Amino acid sequence: MNFTVTSKGRQFDRLAIMYFGDSEVWRTSTAEPTTNGIRWVYIKDMSEFMYFWNSPQKLIFDLGNLIDSTYTGAFNTTLTATFFTSQETVEPAALIIPISARNGAASAASLFTLPSDNATNTISFPRNANRAVFSVSACGQATEEFWWSNVLQSDINTFVPYDGVLYGYSPFREVQVLIDGQLAGVQWPFPVIFTGGVVPGLNRPIVGIDAFDLREHEIDITPWLPLLCNGAEHTFEIRVAGILDDGKNSGTITETVGSSWYVTGKIFVWLDEDLESVTTGWAPTLFLPTLEISVSQSLIQDSTGANETLSYTTDVKRSLSISAVITTESGTRLVSWTQSLSATNYGLYTDYGAVQQNNQSTIGTDQSAGGTFYKSSYSYPLYANTSYFVQSSGNFTIDATVIRGLDLSIQGTPVFPTGLQLFAEIPHSAPLVSGFSGTSLSTTQNGSAHYFASPSAGISSGFGSTSQEFSFKGIDVTGGAADTELYYRNVEAVNATVVKDYESLVGMEVATYGAPVNAVGEQIVLGALSPKAALGRGPGAPKQQLVQVGG
Repeated sequence: MNFTVTSKGRQFDRLAIMYFGDSEVWRTSTAEPTTNGIRWVYIKDMSEFMYFWNSPQKLIFDLGNLIDSTYTGAFNTTLTATFFTSQETVEPAALIIPISARNGAASAASLFTLPSDNATNTISFPRNANRAVFSVSACGQATEEFWWSNVLQSDINTFVPYDGVLYGYSPFREVQVLIDGQLAGVQWPFPVIFTGGVVPGLNRPIVGIDAFDLREHEIDITPWLPLLCNGAEHTFEIRVAGILDDGKNSGTITETVGSSWYVTGKIFVWLDEDLESVTTGWAPTLFLPTLEISVSQSLIQDSTGANETLSYTTDVKRSLSISAVITTESGTRLVSWTQSLSATNYGLYTDYGAVQQNNQSTIGTDQSAGGTFYKSSYSYPLYANTSYFVQSSGNFTIDATVIRGLDLSIQGTPVFPTGLQLFAEIPHSAPLVSGFSGTSLSTTQNGSAHYFASPSAGISSGFGSTSQEFSFKGIDVTGGAADTELYYRNVEAVNATVVKDYESLVGMEVATYGAPVNAVGEQIVLGALSPKAALGRGPGAPKQQLVQVGG
C-alpha cells in the first residue's frame, strides 16, 4: 500500500486511521506542513489483511482536520495498492473479527475512546478455530498524549502557580485485553511522539519512531479456544489502566486515567479445513500474579515554602501465563501464552516546575508455545529533558533534549510481517534469508532543539538537530546461520538540512549524501519513524513546524 500526502500552509499534526468497514487496518499521523508545501510517502506491507483484500470492502480513512484563517493546511492524500505473487509472506488469517465501535455502516470511524467509552463487543466465535490472535491498537491523545511524562496522582497540584494542575495517574500505562471479564493479555504501550514537538526543531526532517505506522500488539488467545468455540457468545473488552498512588511508596492499578485513549482490536482466526470440526479441550488455566508496583516521591521547598523541586519514581513488574489443552482436527496439544514485563520511570521537576526530566525504560517478552510458536522481545528506552520559561512580556522559550529508542526481536510466526519477507524478493539475498528464524530491529534517535515565540508580536523562531541510527538484522537462534545485518541507515539533520545520510542494503552501500531539503520540502528518511510533546503544555503556546518530516 502506498500512501502519498501533500500539504501546504500551517497545520497541527493529525492522527489518521484507515478501516475496512468496522476493522482498523492502519493507524498513522501526519507531518506538519510549511508555507512552501511538503510531501511524504509511506509504503506498508498489508499482506496480513488478505481476508479483507480478497472481497469488496468499504474503505474508510478518517483524518480529522481543522481549516480556518490560522490553520490553512489541508491534506491531499492518494492511496494505491499493489498486488503481487509471492510465497514469502505471513500466512494470512482465514477470518478477522473487529472489536470496535462498529460504525462502518454509517461510514464513520469505529474508535473507542477511553475511559469514557465501554470498549466491549459480544461475539460468536467459529467453532472450528485452531489458532487465534488478538491485536490491539491504542494510543493516548489530549491529556494522555504524553502519558510517559505524567506525575503521580498525589503530586498533580505541586506547581499550580506556574504549571497549573499536572497530568496524573503516574507515567505508567497498561492496555488490557479481557475475555468474559478475565485478563487475557496486556500491552505496555510504546511512547510514540508525533510530529509537532517536543520542540519543532527536533522534527526537521527526521520523523519520530512509529508515528507514521503505530504498531499493533499481538496477544495469542489460542488457549481460550476450548471456551470460545463452545457455541455461546463471549465478550471482549479493552481497558487502559494507570496507577493511583498512596502518596508514599505504593500504588494500585486503576482504570481511571486522563482523556483520551483511542483503542480498537481485531481477532485473527485460523480455521480447520473441516467445517464440521469443533475445537474442544480444557478451560484455560490462568496464572495472574498481582502487579508489583512501587513508587517514591520527594518534594523540596524554598525558604518561602514554595515548591521548588519534585522527584518521583515508578517501578512496575508484571508476569502472566495462560495455558490450556486443546483438541483440533490436527490432534491434542498443550498451548500457552506468557508475558513478562517491567517498566521504570524516573521523573524530576526543577525551577518551580519549569524544567522537567523523564528517564523511562520498558522491557518485555511475549511468547506463544505448544502451537504456532511466536516470541517477541522488546525494549523502549526514552529520555526527555524539557524546559519551558515564560517572560513577563508573554514571550516564552522551549528547550529540549530527547533520546529515544526501539529494540524489537521477533521469532517464529507473527501475525504481522516482520520485514524479512521483502528480502526474499532480492535474488542474491534469497539463500541468505532462508536461513533465518527471526529478525532484530534496533534504532535510536538523539536530538536537541530550541524554540522562541512572541505571541504579542506574532513571531517565532527555532533551531535544532537530530540524528538517528537504524539497523535491521536477520537472526538464527538455532545457530545454523550467522546473524546478518540486512539494512542499515545513519542520518543526521541540523537546522532542517540533512548533513549526513549513509545507507546500506545486505552489506552493500546504497547511498551516502548530505543535502538540503528541496523546494517542496521532500526528504527520504527512515520508514516507520516520527515526534511531538511539550509544545502546547504551557499556556498559550502555539504549535507550528517549518520543514517537512519524512516517512
